[in-house]
Amino acid sequence: MEKFLRDVDNLLGIKLSHSQIKALLYFEQELLTWSAQFNLTAIRDQEGIRTKHFLDSLSCLLVMRENPPKTLVDVGTGAGFPGVPLKIICPSLRVTLVESVGKKADFCRHIIKQLGLEQVEVIQSRAEDLGQSPDHREKYDWAVARAVANLPTLAEYLLPLVRVGGAMLAQKGETGPVEAQSAERAIRLLGGHLHQLYKVNLPGVAEDRYLIVIQKKAATPPHYPRRCGIPAKKPL
Repeated sequence: MEKFLRDVDNLLGIKLSHSQIKALLYFEQELLTWSAQFNLTAIRDQEGIRTKHFLDSLSCLLVMRENPPKTLVDVGTGAGFPGVPLKIICPSLRVTLVESVGKKADFCRHIIKQLGLEQVEVIQSRAEDLGQSPDHREKYDWAVARAVANLPTLAEYLLPLVRVGGAMLAQKGETGPVEAQSAERAIRLLGGHLHQLYKVNLPGVAEDRYLIVIQKKAATPPHYPRRCGIPAKKPL
């Protein structure tokens, strides 16, 4: 754990409290236990979880500091990434975790309950349905996702959930810059503006990582997102 704590300090300038370390260690152990039975994550070693899940999730803070969120929606959260680590580090954050796969949503509920995390909601839903729900449409300061879809599709999932003046964040690998370029038309159509392409170097990870920040400049036209499955089949 000492290496991970050094990496967090070096990357983010944050020193974790005892309770935060304890929460992450519990999260790690439960993830390993559940993944032995259910396919929650392909990463099943401690070092991999700490770098490729925890540190990667916390790297979102590098671009959120200039516009810190009070409310955040994490779409396609899987086993809770990046939403749960961000909540552990930022306890006042109100987080909504969105996951369509039942076992993964169940795991998120389990972790939240066991860690006693307040103001965290888990919704088992498709992003397209949530984006048309009056309870969630244009309600969030930030919408985040990682490894969910190509950026034109992802923008259609996330931007409808973001209030005007807020932002969406896509965590991407080495294809990030190319995807950002290819998504510019879709982003504009959905009320967004490409604000930042931030390169992140995770310790021990050879592949480049990018944080793509898209600011919400105008309301998303009401017919977006389209019906379930259409954004992926026919990207804007």
